[in-house]
Amino acid sequence: MLRFVFLCSNPDWGGSEELWAGAAALLVQDGHSVSIFKHLADPMHPRICRLLELGCRIYDLWHFFLPGRVRLPKPLYRVTGLLTRAAGKTAALRAIGPILRVLLTSLNPDLVVVSQGANFDGVILGDLCRIVGCPYVIISHRATEYHWPPDKHRVVMRSAFQTALRCYFVSQHNVRLTEFQIGETLANAEVVRNPFMVSGSPLPWPDTQDHSIKLACVARLDTGEKGQDILLQVLARRHWRTRNLSVSFFGSGANREALRGLAEHLGLKNVDFPGFTSDVDSIWKTHHALVLASRTEGLPLALIEAMMCGRFGIVTNEGGTSEVVEDSRTGFVADSAKVDEFDKAMERAWAMREQWKSIGQAAGIAIRTMVPLDPAACFTSKLLGVVNSLQTGSIDLSAPSSLLRPGIAKKLQN
Repeated sequence: MLRFVFLCSNPDWGGSEELWAGAAALLVQDGHSVSIFKHLADPMHPRICRLLELGCRIYDLWHFFLPGRVRLPKPLYRVTGLLTRAAGKTAALRAIGPILRVLLTSLNPDLVVVSQGANFDGVILGDLCRIVGCPYVIISHRATEYHWPPDKHRVVMRSAFQTALRCYFVSQHNVRLTEFQIGETLANAEVVRNPFMVSGSPLPWPDTQDHSIKLACVARLDTGEKGQDILLQVLARRHWRTRNLSVSFFGSGANREALRGLAEHLGLKNVDFPGFTSDVDSIWKTHHALVLASRTEGLPLALIEAMMCGRFGIVTNEGGTSEVVEDSRTGFVADSAKVDEFDKAMERAWAMREQWKSIGQAAGIAIRTMVPLDPAACFTSKLLGVVNSLQTGSIDLSAPSSLLRPGIAKKLQN
């Protein structure tokens, strides 16, 4: 039996949580010990419930490491500033560092998996592993050109990435940008894919009685990242108002009412907000294409899911989107997350609307060459391979030996 610890810094549950959760479930089902430390672990979330049922031990980073089912009142978090501010999160992680070091030492894991929503919001957890001497890997789900680490955090970020046995990213874009931000090449970097929430089989092309075109924007309702406001402004232009086309915004989030208000303010009659649905296949049974004007991405899971179902995306050139979409062949890519540029991409798509079915089919074929049918199982295999390499002494470490703490060096020698 191997011992795994997952350290997860992301407070929400989105696509970035599915990979580590899927791996944790597979590991514990295979008889291994799994302990999970997550920021604001919701004991009522279906994934958390499932992991608890399987026998994972789950602790909440913000609840002083009590089991996830034990809750502290949210006003306490507002007072301490731990709930929303990144700076508060970093300060909190530093404050609870001594407790976490004791727990990691007592658990004595064979491998720690640090999962972060961006590319430096959880590196302090990796640095704790470095200090304790626990072998660890890091998963990063997003990197943005406009959000760089402050210099005082950059040093920790660089050492955490360099000392990790593996640095997993969801796109080559995120690898390159992270290397720019730390000023180092990461020879230990590797691209992995997130699990998708669809069956994985192409769906029949939807027919509509009125021959209308139905687009779906599937994303958290967060304008800062997902750019739904850009899409609404495009749809408000005269030429889109007169076309037989509608857009449904699937998702929930902090900007739901703001977006509904903007749509009303613009007088849009061809949009609706059905809300969040866990049945993603049902979306693509009735919609022709994904439309996503993201301002920032790692690699949008909604795009992968749409392509798996035989649909294509009209997307922005953010994160790894252009790595999986070939413009005008398997989708349409706007040069940037600007209203004019996104309008141009939608116009290119509209001009080729008679070919949409074949473009969707090409997208489905293409994505299957880039994404495994079971990403969680593939990632689990990678984790087991890292541990096996540690045990056999064949791990290929790219981190400078000066960055290795005695604990890690000892584990590598044994």
